[in-house]
Amino acid sequence: MKQFGNNAFEKTVYINFEKEIPLRGLFQQDYQPQRIIKAIEAYSGQSVEAGKTLLIFDEIQEAQGGLTSLKYFKEDMPELHIIGAGSLLGIALKQNTSFPVGQVEFLHLYPMNFKEFLYATGNKSIVRLLEEKEWSLLKTLKPKVTSLLKQYYFVGGMPEAVLCYCETENYQQVREIQHNILTSYEQDFSKHAPATVIPRIRMVWNAVVSQLAKENKKFIYGLIREGARAKEFESALNWLEDYGLIYRVHCTRKANFPLAAYRDLNVFKVYIHDSGLLGALGNLPPGIMIHEDAMFKEFKGALAEQFVLQELKASGVTQLFYWANDTGSAEVDFIFEQDQRIYPLEVKAGENLQSKSLKTFAQKFSGTHCFRTSLSDYREESWMTNVPLYVVGFFF
Repeated sequence: MKQFGNNAFEKTVYINFEKEIPLRGLFQQDYQPQRIIKAIEAYSGQSVEAGKTLLIFDEIQEAQGGLTSLKYFKEDMPELHIIGAGSLLGIALKQNTSFPVGQVEFLHLYPMNFKEFLYATGNKSIVRLLEEKEWSLLKTLKPKVTSLLKQYYFVGGMPEAVLCYCETENYQQVREIQHNILTSYEQDFSKHAPATVIPRIRMVWNAVVSQLAKENKKFIYGLIREGARAKEFESALNWLEDYGLIYRVHCTRKANFPLAAYRDLNVFKVYIHDSGLLGALGNLPPGIMIHEDAMFKEFKGALAEQFVLQELKASGVTQLFYWANDTGSAEVDFIFEQDQRIYPLEVKAGENLQSKSLKTFAQKFSGTHCFRTSLSDYREESWMTNVPLYVVGFFF
């Protein structure tokens, strides 16, 4: 945000409401933009000029009324540019906070995707090949690209972890940073979640790895605690989802528009937001990186599914589902809508390309072209396209 301000505006005034405790009451008297601006100028010692200044309200959820104030800035000072940011906005918006619907543009910030990781690690030329889908050259460079993908599985996209890897190439140090991030999340549970829900939040969070390591990755409450029921843990799941730490991928039995109309709210898988943190949660040792393909096989392919989910989310796919037939004998890992088209996508962690479930889907919904992603090279068939895993974020 600061860099954007420095590049696009004459000056940037940055307020972090988590650090600037005296300013947290800034919006409680009223929502008069002129009064608020005068207070900010007096506190910061900087002038705020509409059209020339970018005003940044970071951790805006810490200031009561901060989100609501955006409405009045839009109405009374539309020429002033403001960014309101916060890692807990999903929680704040659920706590009876008045929000200026339709007057604020949303930008969701995800962990760095594979493309951004390649840029960070100095592989811009690889990005160009992936963007241009140079299949013959990618086939020649497959060992290198696959090695980079394996690195990304371990490092993930949390900026501090990526920076550490770029500077040190030390997987142990990267893992320590990831564990520190996980510890920070645990502290946030205690700080921001309702006291009655905190134990169940921790139980759900710590159960994600074991749930994904199953052959059938459907989320089962009984594996969190013997005898557990949905009503006990629904609030914990909702909190983690609002916080942005997990994604629920619901099951659908149909392949019709809109997919959301056919989802089963009681049947879903749970993924987290970053592959590196998933590995850290599962205590995946750094030594695994010396084995050629072990990284792709861990957790029964869950890391590959986690990677694909992250790439699709970062590419703008807002709703992801998975398909299963009525008997449970066939399942396609992801199905989503984009550009008025339905995409069924099966994920293979390696090069074992048996696709019985995808063929079952193709037979049931004969008009829908299918997709599979794996470590195998690009291949187009009449009913199915095989997309290399490292191209997923560039393909859809």
